[in-house]
Amino acid sequence: MDKLKKLWLGLVALVGLISFSSGQIQAANVTNNVGYTVKATLPANQINAKNTFFDLRIHAGQTETLRATIYNQTNRDIKVKTAIHTAWTNANGTIDYTNTTNTYDSSLQYPMSTLTKIQGAQTLTIPANGHQVVHATVRVPQTSFNGVILGGWFFKRVDQKVTGTVKGASNIRNAYSYVIGLKYTLGKLPAPTVKLGSVGAGTFNYHRGIIVNLRNPRAIMIPNLTTQTTITNRQTQQVVKKQTQKNVQLAPNTVYRYPLLTGQTALKAGRYHLHMIVKNSSHRWVLDRDFTISASQAKQANAAIGDHQGLSVWLVLALGALAMLILVLLIWLIIVLIRRHKRQNTAE
Repeated sequence: MDKLKKLWLGLVALVGLISFSSGQIQAANVTNNVGYTVKATLPANQINAKNTFFDLRIHAGQTETLRATIYNQTNRDIKVKTAIHTAWTNANGTIDYTNTTNTYDSSLQYPMSTLTKIQGAQTLTIPANGHQVVHATVRVPQTSFNGVILGGWFFKRVDQKVTGTVKGASNIRNAYSYVIGLKYTLGKLPAPTVKLGSVGAGTFNYHRGIIVNLRNPRAIMIPNLTTQTTITNRQTQQVVKKQTQKNVQLAPNTVYRYPLLTGQTALKAGRYHLHMIVKNSSHRWVLDRDFTISASQAKQANAAIGDHQGLSVWLVLALGALAMLILVLLIWLIIVLIRRHKRQNTAE
């Protein structure tokens, strides 16, 4: 009975320690903050002074210096890395300013990262409770370009990982970084258009599906789009996939790699037809495309997945039970060894 009591108390203490540790981690994630803020100094050619990002009217051949201030809100020095990114539309259908990609449209003439360059070092040390001004130079070539060039001025603290958000910050941000938007408007805005790129079998995040490349070949943002997509087997006339997505934002001169996932259904070789309606309150496009999935393409996409679904609930429970059993055995062994040691000492 005494042995069982000690074993039970040991398990309770172990579970309490694990719970306390998890609580500490959660508390740290909640209470910590980014530790710094970034503010843009808006120039005279700002189109809308109410915007806190750089919304600039610029001209061919223009050179301009942009300024942003990094404020350190901690009582020790921190390091912040900065970079210029070109905006694009990610697989969620949102415009991404914080990451980079290789999926820009072939129509992209002037990437933001080419027109705008950071002056000096890209990793800066900001003194405790101090600030530092960062400069970036914009150089616009002599061109007849008309439209919008879109990107972001990216800032990331690199001396340590931090979590949380800064209350009231008006720029795009996540737990670790800030982005000040960069939007340059030259000449007249072109009329928007949406076109189909390649369509075929593929994978996205370990899931099989049909990947549709939706192109925005012009230098203009196309907001608030709804896509209605139907994929039909041309041999059987059966609908194999139907999907609606709302609030898609197309960045200028970008390719939206839109995944239509098939879940547990394996891709099959065959001839298919894509019918897509893309629309917002001002425009509507109807896009059609016949495409073929070969046996090798279907096999490759299906094999790449390996029906990866992560660990099942039952497997997790089984592993947890096994771990608990091992802990019980270890505790029992420790108790046996302690008692044996005491008996030996008593006998001596």
